[in-house]
Amino acid sequence: MNAGDTGFMLICTALVFFMTPGLAFFYGGLVRRKNVVNTMMACTFIMGLSVVMWILFGYSLSFGGNHGGIIGDFRWFCLNGIGMDDAGPYAATIPHFVYIAFQMMFAMITPALITGSLVGRVKFKALFFFVLFWSILVYYPMAHMVWGEGGFLAEIGSVDFAGGNVVHISSGVSALVFAIVLGRRKGYENTAYRVHNIPFVALGAFLLWFGWFGFNAGSALAANGLAAHAFLTTAVSSASAMLTWMLIDVIKDGKPTLVGASTGLVIGLVAITPGAGFVPIWSSFLIGGLVSPICCFTISAIKGKLKIDDALDAFGCHGIGGIWGGIATGIFAKSSINPVARWDGLIFGEYWLFVAQIVGIVVTAAVAIVGTLICLWLVKRITPIRVSDKEERIGLDISEQGESAYPTFNGLDS
Repeated sequence: MNAGDTGFMLICTALVFFMTPGLAFFYGGLVRRKNVVNTMMACTFIMGLSVVMWILFGYSLSFGGNHGGIIGDFRWFCLNGIGMDDAGPYAATIPHFVYIAFQMMFAMITPALITGSLVGRVKFKALFFFVLFWSILVYYPMAHMVWGEGGFLAEIGSVDFAGGNVVHISSGVSALVFAIVLGRRKGYENTAYRVHNIPFVALGAFLLWFGWFGFNAGSALAANGLAAHAFLTTAVSSASAMLTWMLIDVIKDGKPTLVGASTGLVIGLVAITPGAGFVPIWSSFLIGGLVSPICCFTISAIKGKLKIDDALDAFGCHGIGGIWGGIATGIFAKSSINPVARWDGLIFGEYWLFVAQIVGIVVTAAVAIVGTLICLWLVKRITPIRVSDKEERIGLDISEQGESAYPTFNGLDS
């Protein structure tokens, strides 16, 4: 055990925790005024449900044992048999409990990312059961395949430093599938959806950036040079993506926007996540700088041509950003930075890692699509998924939560 590593990882775990409240503010600010409470409540209940499930059986299924390289077992149900001073199999210098807590924060924010595509029309009860089923059928198997001992994707050489496959591609693809099944909001093609609270969006983005340093640097699992390397690649990619999104705003509309800058910094974080501890620092300028036009084009195509109502661009930002990040890792990674990567990236003359990354992306997307469809089928056996037309017009704050973010006495909702 190392006290420095333990303290560092506890701090990183606390930082990652702040990402889910940050996401609640980010999403809450982007939606219409009548849906802000419901949108933030979606992130809030996931914080509770994910912790309970993770301690009961989620960690054990993700990291306990190995069955076919796909899933673990129940050997650590309720963390049975794990002592508070035991070192786990995944990090020798920190207590097993610290690793469990750190991974728990990943299991918390991942399903919350999906909710951005569904705002304004999904029943709260349906979303609750969907997150429960999705965590079991999609998240836990993906965490095991990528990070668990004997996991299928790890065995073929696919790498994911902090969650490009496990967190962003899985949630982004699932968000797209859910949005297609759910259908568009009423009057989608004839309504201008304006951001209702820009300071909320900026606050959420800043909290996400703050927490993401723990997300990526903490994935080194020690207070060492690799953690510092991941910290710097994270900062550079996010800053580069922010600047290129601002440039896109200027080219399109003549002015940079705070919403655009906030969106850019978040997708820069998404893009660097799979490669933060594998790619050279210079490459993070390219990874972040290119992700903004890639995501911006995809969002325009989804909303302008395909007419899919991914309300807050969960797929356009997290799905596409994660896919680009996974591909970029296969291009720029160097095994000398992190020997977990068995081969160098494509730009350094080797192609095996690039192929493994593509396989990892395809497998992740397939698991997300099939798992999401199964989850939706199960939810439909329990409750309708979509609210009624009347409830949608009223707004989900009142119809689903019985609360209003802006009561009429202050004049904002009259």
